[in-house]
Order: sequence, then C-alpha cells, then structure tokens
Amino acid sequence: MLDGMYKKQLERILDAADIKIGGNRQWDIQVHRPELYRRVITQGNLGLGEAYMEGWWDCEKLDEFFYRIISSRAEDKVSPPVMLFGEVISTFYNMQRPSRSFKVAEKHYNIGNDLFKEMLDKRMLYSCGYWKEAKNLEEAQEKKLHLIFQKLQLKPGMRVLDIGCGWGGAAQFAAEHYGVSVHGVTVSTEQAAIAREYCAGLPVTIEVTDYRKVEGSFDRIYSIGMFEHVGCKNYRDYFKIVHHCLKEDGLTLLHTIGGNKSTYSVEPWANKYIFPNSNVPSAKQITANYEGLFTLEDWHVFTHDDYARTLMVWYENIENKWQLLQPRYNEEFQRMWRYYLLSCTGGFRSRTNQLWQVLLSKNGIQGSFSIPR
Repeated sequence: MLDGMYKKQLERILDAADIKIGGNRQWDIQVHRPELYRRVITQGNLGLGEAYMEGWWDCEKLDEFFYRIISSRAEDKVSPPVMLFGEVISTFYNMQRPSRSFKVAEKHYNIGNDLFKEMLDKRMLYSCGYWKEAKNLEEAQEKKLHLIFQKLQLKPGMRVLDIGCGWGGAAQFAAEHYGVSVHGVTVSTEQAAIAREYCAGLPVTIEVTDYRKVEGSFDRIYSIGMFEHVGCKNYRDYFKIVHHCLKEDGLTLLHTIGGNKSTYSVEPWANKYIFPNSNVPSAKQITANYEGLFTLEDWHVFTHDDYARTLMVWYENIENKWQLLQPRYNEEFQRMWRYYLLSCTGGFRSRTNQLWQVLLSKNGIQGSFSIPR
C-alpha cells in the first residue's frame, strides 16, 4: 500500500517533466524494483542515484531524462532531510579547509589514470571544450586553450601559475605554443605523475600541494576547472592568494562551472560519489569575493552546448572502452560513471549550470585590447 502511495507521488513529479514510468520513449524510465518509489521520495537524488547504480531502474537516454527532470525543478518537490542537512553543514563548517583539500583527489582524481586516458582527449584536459568552429574534441580543447592564453596575453618569457594543473595538458600547451614557464599545482599524486611525464624537457614544474601554500611572483595566473573545489568559505582567500602572487600588471583567468543561485554544497549523490566537499559558485559569490582586489575585464558565458557536447563525447569514449578497463571497474562503477556524466549533461542543457571564463586584472588593462572570442 505504501509503495503505491510513493509511486503516485513520483508519478506526479515525473508528469511535470513529461516522463512516464514504463513508457516507450527514450527518456521514460523502466523500474525493476518497486522499492524504488519509497527510496526516491524519502532520499531524493541520493536515493535515485544509488538505486540506478544498483540496477533498480534504467533509462535509454539518461541525459534527456535529467534535462527534463532538472528543467521541471523536480528537486524542489523532493527535499528530504539528507539534502537539507548537507546545506546546513556546509553553511557552518569549512568543508574545504586545508586538512580536507586532498579528499577530492583521493575520491576522484586518483581513481586511475587508465580511466581518464580512455575518456579524455590526448592532453587529458578534464574541463569544457570550446566548440566554436571545432569538428571534434581535440579541436575543441585546443581552441579552449588558445582562447584562455590569448585572453591572458601570454608572451615569451612570462612566468605563469596554473592552479589545479590536472594532468599538465594546459601547462604543456602554454610552454610549447607561447614560450612561457609554468608552475603547476595539484592535490592529485596520480595527476602529477602524468603531468611530469608530459612536460618533461619543458620549462614546467609540477607540485603536489594545496593552492593556499603557493608562494612566488607570477605574470599570469589561471585555474581551469579547479574553482569548483575551493568552497564558498574559501573564495575570498583564493582571490587574496592570487592577488598576492600576481605582479602589478598581471592578469588572472578563472575557468569555472557556475550556477544560477548561491549554494553551499553540491547535491548529495555527487558529494558522496564524485566530488566530495565541492561547490558550484554563483556569479554573486564570485564578484563579492574579488571585490576590492581585481578589476573585471571580461565575463564570457559559454553556450549551453559547449559543456553538454564535451560531456557526451567523454561518455561515448568511455562507453566504448569499458571492456578494456574491466575487471578493475565493475558494473556498479560503470553505472555510477554513466549517471555522473549524463546527469551533468542534463544540468548544462537545462542552463542550471553554465561555463564561465572570468578575466580579471590587478590594476586595469592599460590601452586598447580586444577580448578574444
């Protein structure tokens, strides 16, 4: 009887998104365990995601399912205590303090370089590509890097800081194509191993450390897909550190996912399985925290298709390579990874999440300068 009541509640929520239980469209869901209804209503997205990982339900096109769910604001209709508890904890406690900064590397970035090599482009760039006039992922990622480094006006001989350098692809590209020296920092030992390999013989150094321990003076500073791990309680400290390390005529660029409203944590499923203690910043949170330190030179909003398209290529790459990665990654992990990539795709298509490049100067760019697009 209770399962029937929970089913009716879920059906009402799904109806607003034009999704049917047992329907024949690609975005309809097929339920294999009737216990799913109670789990979703009482646990929200955490229960929905864990049930998918365990094979309780399926959907032919998860990306379309999530686009419809997110666009219909279904999360506003299911707010179990676990979701509210996460927001409260993140409001009062600094979940990204230095002693916890390596947790996301242990949970995510150190999973295995073999997985990321199969999923990403040849430079292993784990961030949104720029698809303007690009035919494939390799071109989209190269265009993204050129866009960033042209906005930063890189010139040979400059000293550059890459905060959250990942597997070193951007640092390598900057050194090879723009003649600069780069110091990259990451919290991932696995990323650092690949980065040092890729950048061997180039004026690039890679350090495994928290960004708050960086010292030195730099002509340019950028971070690509790292700010999402900083946490709202640390945004001001981040900008203060960048300000301290940046020369007086310096520029800094922030390439980050952004959200339409200010929050203090990611949703519970992603926090537990993908990016612990992370937070997608709002425009208000960014501007309030660099105020008085930097001059805004440009705020570039990528199209909704840029990240969705990037994610779909990653999804297709990894779906085609699971046989090569087994048995290290079991079926539950595969379903988790699929849920992660396609739920994010739905978020970008719905415009709930966006991709921003924010260009800041310490004292204002002098003279005329056309911002590249």
